[in-house]
Amino acid sequence: MSISAKEVKKLRDITGVGMMDCKKALVETDGDVDQAIDLLRKTGQKIAAKRADREANEGLIVTSSTEDGKTAVLVEVNCETDFVARNDEFQTFAKGLADKVLEDRPADRDAFLTSTYNGAGTVKDALVQLTGKIGEKIEVRKLVTLSSEEGSVVSYIHPGSRLGVLVDINGVGDLLATGRDVAMQVAALNPVATRRDDVPGDVKEKEMEIAREAAVMDGKPERIIEKIAAGKLERYYKDHVLLEQPFVKDSSQTVTQMLEGASAEVSSFVRFALGE
Repeated sequence: MSISAKEVKKLRDITGVGMMDCKKALVETDGDVDQAIDLLRKTGQKIAAKRADREANEGLIVTSSTEDGKTAVLVEVNCETDFVARNDEFQTFAKGLADKVLEDRPADRDAFLTSTYNGAGTVKDALVQLTGKIGEKIEVRKLVTLSSEEGSVVSYIHPGSRLGVLVDINGVGDLLATGRDVAMQVAALNPVATRRDDVPGDVKEKEMEIAREAAVMDGKPERIIEKIAAGKLERYYKDHVLLEQPFVKDSSQTVTQMLEGASAEVSSFVRFALGE
């Protein structure tokens, strides 16, 4: 049967799928729009199934925040190529997912994938449909929600959207500016914890063991090996614990000293890097 350009355009406006695919679907369904929509969804599922084993290591780190600044989220949305990551439709979709996480506050990624999206289907369904439309595997790798009890959560997305940071900060100073400075510190130096008490015990023991072995190999006397290892752990704290690191904008002071000058305190942070 003959399918008019108007009918094709109508289906494209509904589904966002390319004109040729819309026309083909309408031809196969004798012009029935509802059946054509179902056919395009099935086609998208087939494409998604074919690409299920593909690596999706490109994409974006996106964020969304409440108006009061008390809560923010980070979401990693992945695709196969940087070309798609720079696509306006993919970027809009990724931002929409971040807004959805902020709205729903899901317990974890699995809960988010099963939540209703745009009133029709689930988030997982939307990922499948976009996979079918774009032709690349699209997935959500991880997400996090951070809320502040006493202050604000400042979000920072590094240029290129391959790295994002959330900082829970409180105090009486300019929390937005100071929080952004801390977020950029976290982005640049990738601390393992906010304070030394937050460093996992197995990480501490691993650093101590490395220091002990190095001291033995250097022929140091056994009686001072523990002292040497403890000193190395102190150095580790200064390099890898946020509040003890030299402040990137002024290395003459630590992050703690910078915060004291800004009348602010940092409770915690979250850092997402694409592919990690």
